[in-house]
Amino acid sequence: MESMGKKKPRPRRSFTPEFKAEIVELCRRGDRSVGQVAKDFELTETAVRDWVRLAEVDAGEREGLTSREREELARLRQENRRLREDVDILRRATAFFAKETR
Repeated sequence: MESMGKKKPRPRRSFTPEFKAEIVELCRRGDRSVGQVAKDFELTETAVRDWVRLAEVDAGEREGLTSREREELARLRQENRRLREDVDILRRATAFFAKETR
């Protein structure tokens, strides 16, 4: 009874950059709306709009972070997190050995 009325979430899908570029090109041609392209390819309208927006940023037509900048930011955040963990481990080790020498 709990599942009545609730949609089962769709499994997360991944798409190649080539596929995304084709979808963006279809939207830019203007033959069909973003919603119609999304419906024709069984995609969410939000995803297609995001792909179009990112393509515009990459082309310099819109302000924002480019794909390359987003990748670099993600890499730097991951590296920053790892370095913070390393510092935390060293801080704990220093405290531990400081107690041992007393």
